[in-house]
Amino acid sequence: MSIHALKRHQCNLAWDNSIPPVVRIVSGDQVTFDCLDASNGQLSPESTASSIGAMELSLCDQVNGPVYVEGADVGDTLQVDVLSIENADWGWTALIPGFGLLTDEYPAPALKIWKLNHKEGFAWFNEAKGMKIPLRPFAGEMGVAPGKKGSFSTIPPYPTGGNIDTKHVTVGSTLYLPIEVEGALFSIGDGHAAQGDGEVCGTAIETPMKVTVRLTVRKDKSYTKTPHFSTSISSSDEEYYCTTGVDSDIKEATRSAVRNMIEFLVTEYELDKVDAYMLCSVAGDLRMHEVVDMPNYVIGMMMPKSVLGEKA
Repeated sequence: MSIHALKRHQCNLAWDNSIPPVVRIVSGDQVTFDCLDASNGQLSPESTASSIGAMELSLCDQVNGPVYVEGADVGDTLQVDVLSIENADWGWTALIPGFGLLTDEYPAPALKIWKLNHKEGFAWFNEAKGMKIPLRPFAGEMGVAPGKKGSFSTIPPYPTGGNIDTKHVTVGSTLYLPIEVEGALFSIGDGHAAQGDGEVCGTAIETPMKVTVRLTVRKDKSYTKTPHFSTSISSSDEEYYCTTGVDSDIKEATRSAVRNMIEFLVTEYELDKVDAYMLCSVAGDLRMHEVVDMPNYVIGMMMPKSVLGEKA
């Protein structure tokens, strides 16, 4: 087994199977990636809300790579074992105009800069109110090159991975990706210190990261057509406060669930609407509670009570 390393500048802004690999490895090798945050270094701990308008969005969501894995053939599966993640001591969450589940209701840019306490494993959301976010770092972008020719944006997810933003694929987890081109051409990026399921405002706690993965070619998982993952979620006595949205349209039910959680946080915890929306994005989890009684879908937004304190 060999260990390889990619630097921050060894990155791309598209999924494209014509991009030459940065490094070639054999199956089972480890690779460490040093990645900038999703802004591609355009934001810093000194940035303000005005910095959002100055960002060049076409430079965001870069991925480091690609990595060519010897022996990876079309139809195989790439096994990605997440071995370690090290985030920076700061991060950011933003409302970006035109982006997010409720973008039409939050048109103004906003920015929150976080201090990440890795020693104790949390970041204060509002220290005066006792609200803190547990740190659960992961890479939002993990994928392989698509089989189709052309350049594809890094913003959405694809059957080959990409911006899957799945918080459960963290250290100790394993991701499986369908290989559509020789060598797989794996890339990674978009470091998150914490995120709620759904990432509703469009951003998590975005942060630079160093992540080490082991890449293994699997010849026995030809059924892998979309990203699969294996993870362990530790059992706990965590309690949640949940709001719901009910509608014949899944998107509108989802928007309603988030909107109702925002109203709850504003009323009960005296947060302003922008902060409440960000809190939903970094700590709240969306769940599909009811789909069988169509056309009445029930979507839940679940907020851990440990984030809110004892009041909820």
